[in-house]
Amino acid sequence: MVAELFTKTHIAVIWDFDKTLIPGYMQEPLFRHYKVDSREFWREVNSLPAYLRREGNEMVAEDSIYLNHILSYVRAGVFRGLNNKLLRKLGSELEFYPGLPQFFLEVKEHVTNHPVYRKHDIKVEHYIVSTGLRQMILGSKIAEYVDGVWACEFVEMRLPPGYLQNGVPERPEEEITIEDIGFIIDNTTKTRAIFEINKGVNKLEAIDVNTFIPRSERRIPFQNMIYIADGPSDVPVFSLINQNGGRTFGVYAKGAREEFAQVNKLQKQGRIHSFGEANYEPNTQTYMWIMNAVDEIAETIVRNTEFVLSSRTGESPRHLDGQEELE
Repeated sequence: MVAELFTKTHIAVIWDFDKTLIPGYMQEPLFRHYKVDSREFWREVNSLPAYLRREGNEMVAEDSIYLNHILSYVRAGVFRGLNNKLLRKLGSELEFYPGLPQFFLEVKEHVTNHPVYRKHDIKVEHYIVSTGLRQMILGSKIAEYVDGVWACEFVEMRLPPGYLQNGVPERPEEEITIEDIGFIIDNTTKTRAIFEINKGVNKLEAIDVNTFIPRSERRIPFQNMIYIADGPSDVPVFSLINQNGGRTFGVYAKGAREEFAQVNKLQKQGRIHSFGEANYEPNTQTYMWIMNAVDEIAETIVRNTEFVLSSRTGESPRHLDGQEELE
C-alpha cells in the first residue's frame, strides 16, 4: 500500500490556449499586421483537406494543415518578412480573458503561502499545450507565469544536403523568414505533451517521453494534474487525465450559447468534471473551482506524505503499563 501512494509534491495546471485563455484565435494579430481577411484564410484552410484528397492525398493532418497554409502565404509574399521574432512581437498584442494573467500568479501564491503546503514543499506549475504558435505564446504577457509551452514551431532555414561539410551561408537579418515546420502539436499529440509533463521531460535531463519510469516515480502524477480547455478537440486529453485520476474543466465565453452547450454536453457525457465561464477573476465559478481543485490535490499530497513517513519510521517507543523504562 505504502509503495503505491504518490507523494510527489508538484501540481500541474495545464491549459489549452485559444478560447480558453484568450477570446478567439491567436493568429488574429498576424492577420491584422498583414491586412489579411482572417475569414478567407480559415475558409481556405478548411477546404484544403477535401481538395488535397481529390488530388490523391488520402492522409491529411487536418489539425495542423493551417501551418502549411501560413508558409504558402509567406512564399507568395503575402506574409512577407514573417519570422519567429515577428511572431513573438505579435504575441504581445494578445488580449486575455478577465483575471489573466494575474490568476496564474495567484494560484501559485495560494499554495506557497499556505503553511502546511509550504512545509511539504508543494508547488504549482502552469503549462500551456496548444495547437497554436509557440512563439506567439512566448511573446504574450502570460509567458512569464508559465513553466512550459508545448505548441507548433516554425524553423527559419532549410538546411541543404551536405550542410555539415559545406556549412550554411549567412543571410542578412531582413531576409530571415520562416521556411518550414519544426514541431507540431495537434489534438491527438497533445496527449504526448501530457506524458512529457508527467515524466518531467522538460525538467530532467536525459529523460524523454519513451523513457521507462515507474508510475510512482514520475515527476508529476496524473492525479496531480488539472486540465482546462474549451471543447471537443480536447477530448483525447480529457480522457487521459480523467482515466488516471486527474481533474478536468471546460470553459465558455460569456454569452456564447453554442460554447456553453458544447461544454455542458461534455459534462453530461462524463468527459469533464465541471465547467464555467472563461472569467478568472476572484469569486467566479471558474476561479473557485480551480482553486478548490488545487486544494484537494494539495491536501491529498499532505495526507499521503504523512502516512508514508509514519509507516516508514514507526511509532515512538512507549512505556509499558506498570513497568519502568529499560535502559
